[in-house]
Amino acid sequence: MIPEAIRADFPALRSEPGRTVPVYLDSACMSLVPSPVLRAMEEYYGDFPGCAGRSLHRFAEEVGRRYEGARTAFARWLGRRDAAGVVFVRNATEALNLVAQGLTYAPGDRILVTDREHNSNLIVWQRLARERGVRLDILPLPDDRPFDGDAFEDRLRGGVRVVSFFHTSNLDGRTLPIREITERAHDRGALVLFDGCQAAPHLRLDLDAAGVDFYAISAHKMMGPTGMGVLAAAPGPIAELRPLLLGGETVEWSTLTDHALRPPPHRFEAGLQNYAGVIGAHAALDYLARVGPEAIVAQQESLNRRVSRALDGERRVRVLGPPDPADRPSVFAFALEGIDPHDAALFLDEGHHVMVRSGMHCVHSWYERRGLPGNVRASFYLYNDRHDADALVAGIEELLARVPGATGTSAAKPAAAPRPGPDRPRGAGSTAAAARSARPRHRAARGRAASGAGSG
Repeated sequence: MIPEAIRADFPALRSEPGRTVPVYLDSACMSLVPSPVLRAMEEYYGDFPGCAGRSLHRFAEEVGRRYEGARTAFARWLGRRDAAGVVFVRNATEALNLVAQGLTYAPGDRILVTDREHNSNLIVWQRLARERGVRLDILPLPDDRPFDGDAFEDRLRGGVRVVSFFHTSNLDGRTLPIREITERAHDRGALVLFDGCQAAPHLRLDLDAAGVDFYAISAHKMMGPTGMGVLAAAPGPIAELRPLLLGGETVEWSTLTDHALRPPPHRFEAGLQNYAGVIGAHAALDYLARVGPEAIVAQQESLNRRVSRALDGERRVRVLGPPDPADRPSVFAFALEGIDPHDAALFLDEGHHVMVRSGMHCVHSWYERRGLPGNVRASFYLYNDRHDADALVAGIEELLARVPGATGTSAAKPAAAPRPGPDRPRGAGSTAAAARSARPRHRAARGRAASGAGSG
């Protein structure tokens, strides 16, 4: 298991006079950032604030060395032998768009996605269907059973241009078998793109061994800074891409009438880059490597199992995804019968200092199809411990005790589907509005508070 002392590396979790340490269970949205990452970014601005590849002075040389060193580190972390396939972008959304909009298509080319993709891996394909005449095909996934390879094979028949799936779901935490998916897709002549945002922070990857063509990640989900992402592409497939942006750093030369593009990855990195972000993300990789993916997964599974067992007898708690926590270690997604998910999140935060996410988690299509208003999602990471798990359980149990069971509309079985649109704002109505007004018995539902009590 991961040592409790590791929490001291995260400023957001430090105990200080007058401040209660939060129970942060929203890492699937954004992870906390450790001090070594903050120091690395500060070092760039304080010690060598130059532009890579543009000048010959020592600042420029140093930032250039660090920038390319980060590229090599990401290639190693993701299992890419050739770092030339590692492209720095703003986030996974940009990486997914770079692939989707950078490929060429013939009218009628089929794109296959699952029925529970993040908006970033759905909306761009919907636009391409309208603008370039591709056909968007949907593969439904079973709610509580493993990936169905035969059903996937059936969808591949007739030809598919691109298979674009999540690796690990931000909806329920399940992980897909990327090697099997890639091999089956390649056998049918399809390219494969994975949204790896929820997998790369936790798993040891070997994309080359799996044969994956394109893989997109965001650093802010793996203890890095915001505004920094990566597209990790194989050498052949990346040559097919057309850059989305052109300008400084993308060309070997230009005249008033023509230009020549640089080879990958530089042709895809237009303009001044987020050097501090890239350097900070490299520091985050070093931190993750010291802890080890195996230890991270073991920690998450242990906490998820602790919560799942504690709430197993609560009939009003509906858990999304596979029944075994080992199949969804980083995510405990749930709905509380008769209680609006936003009200539940507010109650947990205000009454127990437990920070979770509520709503549709940028997978609106999945909820709209089922007529659901959303759910609550607790997500675990390496800095969480059993006290965090117990605080979540205590908060849920108190909320259920304070809000009587409902026989009508609930977060699990609503009376009608919500209107399509963004996640509803905090406190935006409820079938059990008492959840907002039922004040908790206490605000500090854990032993680790501002008094300086140890983390145990």
